[in-house]
Amino acid sequence: MSVVGFDVGFMNCYVAVARAGGIETVANEYSDRSTPACVSFGARNRSIGAAAKSQVVTNCKNTVQGFKRFHGRAFSDPFVQRLKNSLVYDIAQMPSGTTGIKVMYLEEEKVFSIEQVTAMLLTKLKETAESALKKPVADCVVSVPSYYSDAERRSVLDAAQIAGLNCLRLMNETTAVALAYGIYKQDLPAPEEKARNVVFVDVGHSGYQTSVCAFNKGKLKILSTASDPELGGKDFDEALVKHFCEEFGNKYKLDVKSKPRALVRLYQECEKLKKLMSANSSDLPLNIECFMNDIDVSGKMNRGQFEDMCADLLARVEAPLQSLLENTKLKKEDIYAVEIVGGASRIPAVKERISKFFGKELSTTLNADEAVARGCALQCAILSPAFKVREFSTTDVVPYPISLKWQSAAEEGLSDCEVFPRNHAAPFSKVLTFYRKEPFSLEAYYNCPNELPYPDPTIGQFFIQKVVPQASGESSKVKVKVRVNIHGIFSVSSASLVEVHKTDETEEPMETEQANDKDEQNKMQTDQDEQQNQGDSPKEPEEKTPENEEMEAKGEKKSDQPPQAKKPKVKTKMLELPIENSPQWQLAVDMLNLFVENEGKMIMQDRLEKERNDAKNNVEEYVYDMRDKLHGMLEKFVSESVNALSIKLEDTENWLYEDGEDQPKQMYIDKLAELKKLGQPIMERYTEAEERPKAFEEMGRQIQQYMKFVEAYKMKDEQYDHLDEADVTKVDKLTCDAMIWMNSAMGQQSKMSLSVDPSVKVKDIQAKIRELFSACNPIVTKPKPKVELPKEEAPAEQNGAAETTENKPEMDLD
Repeated sequence: MSVVGFDVGFMNCYVAVARAGGIETVANEYSDRSTPACVSFGARNRSIGAAAKSQVVTNCKNTVQGFKRFHGRAFSDPFVQRLKNSLVYDIAQMPSGTTGIKVMYLEEEKVFSIEQVTAMLLTKLKETAESALKKPVADCVVSVPSYYSDAERRSVLDAAQIAGLNCLRLMNETTAVALAYGIYKQDLPAPEEKARNVVFVDVGHSGYQTSVCAFNKGKLKILSTASDPELGGKDFDEALVKHFCEEFGNKYKLDVKSKPRALVRLYQECEKLKKLMSANSSDLPLNIECFMNDIDVSGKMNRGQFEDMCADLLARVEAPLQSLLENTKLKKEDIYAVEIVGGASRIPAVKERISKFFGKELSTTLNADEAVARGCALQCAILSPAFKVREFSTTDVVPYPISLKWQSAAEEGLSDCEVFPRNHAAPFSKVLTFYRKEPFSLEAYYNCPNELPYPDPTIGQFFIQKVVPQASGESSKVKVKVRVNIHGIFSVSSASLVEVHKTDETEEPMETEQANDKDEQNKMQTDQDEQQNQGDSPKEPEEKTPENEEMEAKGEKKSDQPPQAKKPKVKTKMLELPIENSPQWQLAVDMLNLFVENEGKMIMQDRLEKERNDAKNNVEEYVYDMRDKLHGMLEKFVSESVNALSIKLEDTENWLYEDGEDQPKQMYIDKLAELKKLGQPIMERYTEAEERPKAFEEMGRQIQQYMKFVEAYKMKDEQYDHLDEADVTKVDKLTCDAMIWMNSAMGQQSKMSLSVDPSVKVKDIQAKIRELFSACNPIVTKPKPKVELPKEEAPAEQNGAAETTENKPEMDLD
């Protein structure tokens, strides 16, 4: 069973796997542990990762990166529209209203959904993991930013499903970092002691996330998260790009933004310059040859100028940190350590501001780039039965407060209720009780639209079906379980109707609950014991619900009966009710299945194209290799009449770069077969000439061995006096025959030219050696018969043997 963690970043991705030795970040086919989050579309196939990155300049319109920010967003989203003009590639509206990416693929214009493009990237990461583990990969944990909304998380889950992955958990990036940090610590306070509070700051390429985590032995609990999704390394890159666009416009009269290729090259160079400035405070040059219109451009920048230019970006570093402390009511002195990760965390000015805010040195015990992937792999190992991992529980939080609203039955208009406040523990279930006579709907939404980095606060609509009144005509009691699951996704997980059956109406007084609206509005019961087992969804056995709550929905009337009635014997029965879920921007099931099918077809197309290219490369490799050898080590083995091969090689080379540039796989296989038909005999002659002397030498050695044996027998050697003369004569004859054959073969071969096929081949010599060995060896190695000693001497010898055995020392193997 595979245990894999995927850190799917804005610019780069990392894959970590669990092995017997621990967690390991694996390298891709380029021996690089970082895989670019990049997909390029061509006329015959897709390129993903490093191969796609190399096409960013040459195939810029069809090479996409930075698509992570479009998950779960409508095309009409102001955020999408704002980014539209700064993209090198085109985006378009999908039929469902979400954002798609428009490219030329297989020489046709195609629009791929964000889920499809992310699935392509995950497919590549999956291949990298399978190559490292040498087995299929299915179960995994995928990282997402902590500020992702419900729609964005569902979009990433769909992408994983399209890629054929079973995502055990979508893990917040800062939570993954916290797990990678805490699980190895041996000095954490005991569960009953005061927790150790650690702040984690993740400054990535596209987002800035922070969280404060309370650690105790065997567990971590995220207390709060805060973020600035619009602040990251790319913003610092853009500040540099903007500066040099203006400088080159004034200095060289170039409009850089009018040429996508030039702009892409400038982004690449500015990113390199930013990294150099993190390590060097002196003036650094920026030089690009043939930048635009065959003009070479140059500029320079130092760290001081860069920090002045980015002053407004650096001023935004402290706000999330302040928010973090306010939400948790912690003081700076309550923070044990501040751990910093993420690619952009290397910018000295960013580190300086974070350090100054907390008044302490920053800790960098974790790998800034790989910590998230390692945390995801650890979480996957904890959820997987394949590995035994130290007990370590992880409790995350709900980043934005979630409310429900519904049409009230008690009074006209809408009622609402905050179900999960900000920083509420997750995963978590709550049971709400409604009183209804007919089906009703609930709408879930984020009740803090101003703080949400997402234009639409709606999470989804949930329609509770088949609600009917009781037999007496009263409103039925409906229990609705709402849940934030292990992925951080909100759902109405189940609904039950409490069916009441009265058996005898005259037995005893009935105690009914008064429908006092004021009391009902504040009523909340915690029913941990009864609901604990219900918190786990049967489809997600890995989820553990830390706590469940049962609460009365406000303003719901329970009964219209008078307070003093007869209490009958009552039996209750729970009936499961169907729920129609309509989450916002959810991918339809038929569309998801179509995307899964299309991904399979594209994988097959990529595989066929790879095989075609490999076949073409084999022909090209054979042409160059054989041509070099014909004028080198094979020269003396080529007959004058085999000039045809040289001509054929030259013709094939010309064909490869003209008509053969784009041919089916079978055509290349046939071409290679034609060449080998001419080239193979030459190679065989060379191989024979190399191996034949060794074979003759081996045969000569064997003949000499048997000749020595015959000579020793004739000299009356005691070792062979038990053998029959007829057998020795047979060996002598076979040896002489073999000697004659070998001398004849060697003489015949020495007269032949190397450019013709040999008269005797290595396989013939080896056959002769085997024949000689099988005939002579049984005679040569025939053992002497044993001589039995007189009976009276045997006991003494046996006693001696026994004594010798007893006196042997034991061998110390240690």
